[in-house]
Amino acid sequence: MKLKLPLWTILAPVLAWLSYAGIALGWGSGYLLVVAAALIGGVLAAVYHAEVVAHRAGEPFGTLVLALAVTIIEVSLIVSLMLAGGPETTALARDTVFAAVMILLTGITGLCLLAGGFHHREQVFGQQGVTAALVTLTAILVLTLILPNYTTSIAGPVYTYLQLGFISVVSLILYGTFVLVQTVRHRDFFLPPDGAADEDAHAAPPPAKVAGLSFGLLLACLGIVVVLAKALSPAIEAGVVSMGAPKSLVGVIIAAVVLMPEGLAAWQAARNNRLQTSLNLALGSALASIGLTIPAVAIVAYFSGLTITLGIDIKSTVLLVLSLITVMLSLSTGRTHVLHGVVLLVIFAVYLFTTVVP
Repeated sequence: MKLKLPLWTILAPVLAWLSYAGIALGWGSGYLLVVAAALIGGVLAAVYHAEVVAHRAGEPFGTLVLALAVTIIEVSLIVSLMLAGGPETTALARDTVFAAVMILLTGITGLCLLAGGFHHREQVFGQQGVTAALVTLTAILVLTLILPNYTTSIAGPVYTYLQLGFISVVSLILYGTFVLVQTVRHRDFFLPPDGAADEDAHAAPPPAKVAGLSFGLLLACLGIVVVLAKALSPAIEAGVVSMGAPKSLVGVIIAAVVLMPEGLAAWQAARNNRLQTSLNLALGSALASIGLTIPAVAIVAYFSGLTITLGIDIKSTVLLVLSLITVMLSLSTGRTHVLHGVVLLVIFAVYLFTTVVP
């Protein structure tokens, strides 16, 4: 790990924020190509700074920092869109969270297992930590995205304010307990097992000043990624409509852009035979995304008077249950290979296809 930051990792977020000024000035549609390039630069810089912070903090704190940072910014984006959009955004949180979970569970995890298996044939990880994450994730997903379809206090796939408040507290308790287990009580569950290669384990960590600068630049990169994604969303929506695809595809695209830094960081870790780091990122991000988003949305709903739609439809429920079962079986032995990655990526492809062609 270099002790000094490359110049491009410092300039990328600065130039990306400057590109946003052009949007504010109302420059033409051709300028969107510059914005897209700036967004990609911000993503690549975010991945680099996430690696620096993770190496300084050590596992699992480094991956937790990235997961929480991305989730907090994602939640801020959802809340701002809800407050600006009013009643038309009642399903925004559900669609965004479901898209993020499917991307993390099947897309990013599948890509990591495929890349790791292709380069290293077979990889090992700490099964106890992964099991803890999947148990917690399954409980929160069922309580927030499936159970609302079957409650009877109010019609439709929604919770009453009392039910929504109770489920929000439960989600926070589950996520908070998981973080306690991950960072304090059973931190060793989330560390690479003996015999798993870790090329950073013997490298000197970066100095505190460098890590602190990287953390600040990481937040700047993540912030501009979300801001530029939001700015590009009208153009993306227009493109989706012109293709005749459902508008729900826009949420998938935006979620994919927001999660790109985590996805690239997880993919790089898997290629470097650090599958534990990849799984900590993917599963930890999925937990943070739903465990923090639902309580935040509940607060907005209560004070704004909005009725939040949480329950997913039958097709989405089938895909979600299939994804959870497949991930659990794939990660049940503590060893993975290319087949596990291919199966998850096929499920992800089915999810994308049925989103476009429902």
